[in-house]
Amino acid sequence: MFKKILIANRGEIACRVIKTARRMGIATVAVYSDADRDALHVRMADEAVHIGPPPANQSYIVMDKILAAIRATGAEAVHPGYGFLSERAEFARALEEAGVAFIGPPSSAIDAMGDKITSKKLAAEAGVSTVPGYMGLIADAEEAVKIAGEIGYPVMIKASAGGGGKGMRIAWNAQEAREGFQSSKNEAAASFGDDRIFIEKFVTQPRHIEIQVLGDKHGNVLYLNERECSIQRRNQKVIEEAPSPFLDAATRRAMGEQSVALAKAVDYCSAGTVEFIVDAERKFYFLEMNTRLQVEHPVTELITGLDLVELMIRVAAGEKLPLTQADVGIDGWAMESRLYAEDPYRNFLPSIGRLTRYRPPAGPQLDHTRVRNDTGVFEGGEISRFYDPMIAKLCTWGRDRAEAIEEMRCALDAFEVEGIGHNLPFCAAVMDHPKFVAGDISTAFIAEEYPDGFQGAAIGEVAQTRLAALAVALRIVREKRDARVSGAMSNHEREVGTDWVVGFGGAFWAARAHFGVMLMTRLDGASVPAGLDLGKGDAFEVNTDWSPGQTLARAQVGGVAMAVKVDPLTEGFRLRYRGVDLKAQVRTPRLAQLAALMPEKAPPDTSKFLLCPMPGLVVSIAVAEGDEVQEGQQLAIVEAMKMENILRAERKGRVAKVKAQPGASLAVDDVIMEFE
Repeated sequence: MFKKILIANRGEIACRVIKTARRMGIATVAVYSDADRDALHVRMADEAVHIGPPPANQSYIVMDKILAAIRATGAEAVHPGYGFLSERAEFARALEEAGVAFIGPPSSAIDAMGDKITSKKLAAEAGVSTVPGYMGLIADAEEAVKIAGEIGYPVMIKASAGGGGKGMRIAWNAQEAREGFQSSKNEAAASFGDDRIFIEKFVTQPRHIEIQVLGDKHGNVLYLNERECSIQRRNQKVIEEAPSPFLDAATRRAMGEQSVALAKAVDYCSAGTVEFIVDAERKFYFLEMNTRLQVEHPVTELITGLDLVELMIRVAAGEKLPLTQADVGIDGWAMESRLYAEDPYRNFLPSIGRLTRYRPPAGPQLDHTRVRNDTGVFEGGEISRFYDPMIAKLCTWGRDRAEAIEEMRCALDAFEVEGIGHNLPFCAAVMDHPKFVAGDISTAFIAEEYPDGFQGAAIGEVAQTRLAALAVALRIVREKRDARVSGAMSNHEREVGTDWVVGFGGAFWAARAHFGVMLMTRLDGASVPAGLDLGKGDAFEVNTDWSPGQTLARAQVGGVAMAVKVDPLTEGFRLRYRGVDLKAQVRTPRLAQLAALMPEKAPPDTSKFLLCPMPGLVVSIAVAEGDEVQEGQQLAIVEAMKMENILRAERKGRVAKVKAQPGASLAVDDVIMEFE
């Protein structure tokens, strides 16, 4: 067994590999760029080597720098993680030539299957059903438009190398094909150092289901069942689960056996994933093979009890797999929510900054044998614009799918992240979505169910009333604390009232507190009608140990356990729960009546400006001062976290001033251009 391994990666996957290596008694070496000098993976490793500036193409994907770090530290093996150099055959060959073990498949298998164009040709030759497409090299955007027209729209424009949603675009017409080709090419070059592009037919309404394979150097290859990865946004997976709620045993076996046959055809060893799209009749089509460990591998580990990183290390060291296909079962159900530094309220645009609060789920309400959080960040750390926006992978396990979903709901409620925009409320909303709960999903789920973007989750009336009752209970706790003033005269103590009005989102309740029970009455407005008997409201017993200053309130409200994020307001609280983000105002009945008479402040008019929607780098400006623009016309491209974002005109107009130039680094809401 190896004594020391180097992890040629960063973030959560580097931390994940270090944890297993440490348990196996193997020393670890981290590599880091200037941006990652204080990163968690650097702190966790036994040694760390600086490899250059923040951009990946000047550090993490420069093979010579990784090889120099190997020589300097005497590492015997390298784990590539995912992304970066993980699917670069020349890197695996360079390690072979240097006498260093690559914890992954042989370079010949990466050549054959890691290249998406070559893998599709091989799959077709082997009789595997594939999606129609053009597998040759495409010279320029005009040729891309011609090929896309021949295949028939819509088409998928994809980078031949890499994955993770980088270098991928769906084009529904010639203009989108032209723009998408160039953006995909740029992203692929920046992320993988390989700008080759291919085009295939985009199958609408498919499911994305993948098979985990695992092989050793002795000819043994197994499949470890499937993962359902259909909840995606811009081809980037958001929620995964294992097994799939759609597959039956026969389809699972057929997909698994076909995946094993494909792996054996290229003498595959180590962990790999064969991806398929599956239609409504459970017909499946080979999509690609990822010759590396997948981001979503934890859900497979949770239902099989295997440590895939450990098995990869043992296979690389020449050991045989310690199990057979008959030993592989399915124990329960697992869910994974990817926590991204993306603001769902701003169309999921990247968000960067410092994590002023980062507290993964904890506490007595969570079964920690069922909750797993893989992360590469820490409270006080910084989310950089140079790398992937993933903060953490929150995973839960249950005896069945319903139980795994409920565990995930509770874990998301208890996960505290502040300082940046993030998609935690969106993940929580998906967990409660009727179609997701029923397993009725496809890769179009997000586009279809949230066509106008995410504006927050909706909860039922009873759940709203529970939140209202909790808000009143919290206000009473705060008032009682404020009333405890040291040195006060005994006959001058302030008594906290029992009657309150709570309102949020246009809904109002009258509440009467009575020995830990909130009597809640729904109102038509902020005023309590004369003669209303508050003692006859619906009773909700509230038990909580929350105290002012705590940011998470754990409570039992009406017999339901809740974990609600709490931020104080002048007359109430900001509450976040199950994807809902609301400001609950809790006032005395008289103050509520007066507050209803106050005018609301109108937001500023920004309709004449193109504002930068996320922190990023201006790649190009497509118009000049004085140009007339049409609705939907491209105005600028801003790059953030390795993704190019095209900004378009919302309506017809004329450009008055261009205030940002290519190469400029902008913050959120910086002005790019002004219109007449």
